[in-house]
Amino acid sequence: MSDVNLKSGPFAYSSSRSSCSSSSSSSCSSSSPCYLISSLMSSASSNSPFENGVMLYMVYLSKEELQTFKQLLVDENPRPGSVQITWDQVKTARWGEVVHLLVEFFPGRLAWDVTHDIFAKMNQTELCLRVQMELNDILPNLEPEDLNPREMPVNLEEGESDKIQEYKLHIMDEYSMIRIVTTWFGTHVDFFYQDIERHERFLPCLFLPKRPQGRQPKTVVLQGVAGVGKTSLAKKVMLEWAENKFYPHKFWCAFYFHCTDMAQVDEQSFSELIAHKWPGARSLMSKIMSKPDQLLLLFDGFEEVTLTLTDRPADLSDDWSQKLPGSVLLTSLLSKKMLPEATLLITLRFTSWRKLKPFLKHPSFITLTGFSMMERAKYFRTYFRNKRDADEALSFVMGNTILFSMCQVPVVCWMVCSCLRQQMERGADLAQSYPNATAVFVQYLSSLFPTKPGRLPSNTHQKQLAGLCYLAAEGMWNMRWVFDTKDLEQAKLDKTAVATFLRVNIFQRVAGDRDRYAFAVISFQEFFAALLYVLCFPQRLRSFWVLDRVQIIRLITYPGRKKNYLAQMGLFLFGLLNETCASAAGKSFGCKLSLGNKKKLLKVAALSYECNPPTVHHGVPQLFYCLHEIQEEAFVSQILSDCQKAALIINKKKDMQVSAFCLKHCQRLRDLELTITLTITQVCSLHPDPLHSTEPESSDQCFLWWQDFCSVFRTHENLEVLTVTNTSMETESVKVLSTALRHPGCKLQKLILRCLHPSMLNEDLIQVLIENRYLRYLEIQVTEVRCEAMEFLCTALKSPQCYLQCLRLEDCSVTPKCWVDLARDLGSNKHLKTLMLRSSCLETFGAYCLSVAQLEKLVLENCDLTLLTCKSLTSSLKSNEMLTHLSLAENALKDEGAKQLCSALQHPACPLQRLVLRNCALTSDCCQDLASALDKNKNLRSLDLGFNSLKDDGVNLLFEALTKPKSGLQILELDKCLFTSVCCQTMASMLLHNQSLRYLDVSKNDIGHRGIVLLREAFQQRKWKEKVVLETKQNYAPSMMTRLEGPVVKNKILRIVQDWSADCWDEARWIE
Repeated sequence: MSDVNLKSGPFAYSSSRSSCSSSSSSSCSSSSPCYLISSLMSSASSNSPFENGVMLYMVYLSKEELQTFKQLLVDENPRPGSVQITWDQVKTARWGEVVHLLVEFFPGRLAWDVTHDIFAKMNQTELCLRVQMELNDILPNLEPEDLNPREMPVNLEEGESDKIQEYKLHIMDEYSMIRIVTTWFGTHVDFFYQDIERHERFLPCLFLPKRPQGRQPKTVVLQGVAGVGKTSLAKKVMLEWAENKFYPHKFWCAFYFHCTDMAQVDEQSFSELIAHKWPGARSLMSKIMSKPDQLLLLFDGFEEVTLTLTDRPADLSDDWSQKLPGSVLLTSLLSKKMLPEATLLITLRFTSWRKLKPFLKHPSFITLTGFSMMERAKYFRTYFRNKRDADEALSFVMGNTILFSMCQVPVVCWMVCSCLRQQMERGADLAQSYPNATAVFVQYLSSLFPTKPGRLPSNTHQKQLAGLCYLAAEGMWNMRWVFDTKDLEQAKLDKTAVATFLRVNIFQRVAGDRDRYAFAVISFQEFFAALLYVLCFPQRLRSFWVLDRVQIIRLITYPGRKKNYLAQMGLFLFGLLNETCASAAGKSFGCKLSLGNKKKLLKVAALSYECNPPTVHHGVPQLFYCLHEIQEEAFVSQILSDCQKAALIINKKKDMQVSAFCLKHCQRLRDLELTITLTITQVCSLHPDPLHSTEPESSDQCFLWWQDFCSVFRTHENLEVLTVTNTSMETESVKVLSTALRHPGCKLQKLILRCLHPSMLNEDLIQVLIENRYLRYLEIQVTEVRCEAMEFLCTALKSPQCYLQCLRLEDCSVTPKCWVDLARDLGSNKHLKTLMLRSSCLETFGAYCLSVAQLEKLVLENCDLTLLTCKSLTSSLKSNEMLTHLSLAENALKDEGAKQLCSALQHPACPLQRLVLRNCALTSDCCQDLASALDKNKNLRSLDLGFNSLKDDGVNLLFEALTKPKSGLQILELDKCLFTSVCCQTMASMLLHNQSLRYLDVSKNDIGHRGIVLLREAFQQRKWKEKVVLETKQNYAPSMMTRLEGPVVKNKILRIVQDWSADCWDEARWIE
């Protein structure tokens, strides 16, 4: 269904456009283009027309500079054979349309060359540099220049031009209403519309050429929830095209199609469809179709039809004059079988994307989100007029982020304002009147519902309400938004009921000839669908409509990575189960309610709760939002009582609020993974006019929610692990977190910090190592550790109050001096047992580490260690009596380095039990020394030599050493060591005589059929010994800790890890 066609226009747009700031301005206002780009591109949850766009620097031109640019562009000499740009084509063009025109008229790199030359003439040195940088970046992928000159525009005769103008006048007359109508169906005098300014700014950029090829999008999808203005924006495109303001250089004909246009007729051709829109087009049809690349086709209303797009390519047609069924015609156009050169603009709800996805070719997406936060605030200010009332209403709504987010839909924003005004006029307490967002809908929709004041509701009223709720629920479960007479009969809604719902604006009639209806606002359908499951039905065996387990799961979870279209219905259901809200709903609607489904929700939600890995689109579990809406702490605590792990991505303020609320009730929480992309700031004083400030009230509230969130670290005694990833916080926010982690009640044991902004590693956070006596593990990954942060870390490590046992620094940018300082101070910490470093240039740092007498486990992976380093390591290894685990993986030690280490391994006092020399550029030349070490060292239990070119000669030496009866090695990893069946005889002999080996990895080696036979015979002969289990490797990229600890072994079981072919595997099936 297209957006609700409220002739009242909260979906309307202002004709005024904000001016661009000058290119060199040091600051940008909220209405400036540079502010717009930064705000849009920073939004990870939505696609904007700017995403991957080319020549975005054009937005920095002021109005005057843009006019100068266009004048110089008209004066530019095009390449031979192409068409000269005229002033009429650029006169009204905005910056995005100018970019499109440049790429259209100057293919390949010529567009950038022309732009550079014009900027040079304008003395725009900085912009010249930006042009050159962008060209260098995209040149390898840039589409080649078109060898054919651009086609001439359509040549119209005088009479034909008049017909085009008549059509444009008709369009202007039809669509200009979106600007001037100011009431909703004429029934609410307080209703008014407000421009969605951001959508207005989208218009000139809808077809902005994209990276990497600089290609102009030919199919653009405007997507968003119902009511945010998709249809209105599409109609605004038509209006501006008729006024010669929308891409005048490109589109000489534009047509708006509602999908019902194709569903009403059994068969019609595309030319007939156009003629229906524009009767005068019949005589121009051949000319219209002669320039399909200059056609703009807009499609809307996919949710209002039941057409099934055909997936049979043979049914499609490229003949625009051929009569076709509606579904075939629509599919032919969408899939570009018909008129492949035409440009398509399609409006969709998120729920319709799956239906259209298989048919669209290279679509470009633009997400419309409705009112921004500032636009919502502006709406409240304008609606209430009285500043005191506006402040009170806005403060209340901002305190409920779920309700505030609903106000992104303009008509809902008005509805909320209207309800709040009525309560404020009565002197009511808003917090008591509205315990949750659902309560606002209860008040508004019950006021629409036809009840007789002063009398008990009649039986007719009860039936109408039940039928309406049934219709809404059936539609929600089956993704149906339009209902015909059959659906109404099934819901037992007669003509009188339908007429009543139309009159009070609960229903609206859908465009078309047949009697089809939809809820006036999608939120109405979601609300009444939820209401069905709290209504009481005394005449039924069960007095309420029971939700089954599958339905509950659908309401409270996300389906994979997709948005849950039932999420709002789920919110309303939980909101209606709030006892205060349920009581108000019963009185307002004049009906009995049942909370019978509450027990079912409690049981299913508690059992099914899983905090799956989050995604950018839904980083907080949907269940959290539902639980926040019910606002009953005992109920929430019961559902979350068994929650032990949570992974959250905090993108929005509502994510913070609902997470803070729910985490307090996860008393058994042990592991929390947290990503915060939201800016949390504390504002000391309120700006006198919030409309012109940076949302201070909301910022302060968010800061308080963050404090509430962090309180779980001091109240949840089971919380042991905190992982913070991909996060940048202000200093004050880090201080809140640090204070919570330093609290005596915080029993955190592991703190993992990954991909953080370096400023977060400040003194407050590092001080946690000293003041939290439970903390044992600190991990920092992919984060710059500045000198100041390293000083704080060294100071903490030297403190006797630091009980850290494991320090892990991986892929951290650290200066050489800081490494030396860290190594020097490690010896001061008597508790540190494990040190893990990776991807750092450490040089002789390893010797420092091994000199730390208390270290038991050391990892120096991919640290550019050399032969010289190995000599220092060897010396320290001989004197270290505690070190049991050492990993030097991914260092080019080569054979000489390995030999140095082997000399230390042969020392009788060497305590090493696990040695990892994986991918260290070793060959067979070092294997004799390794074999000698295996023979003499009885402490070594685990050896990883994977990804070294040991080949058959080297592996034979190792297997011969393990054949000796006194060998104590239990784990040997030889994956991808380039050996063949040649060494399998020695391996078979080793397997027959070795009594200690419990794990052998020979994967990624080609031992062939002969090798398999030899090993099979060995396995058969040792049946009386340990059980042999053949395995395939499950994890080819283990973590540093997993690699350091090595595989887990079991007594009386020998695990052979291999990747033999299926045939070889079948031959070895007898091994159990």
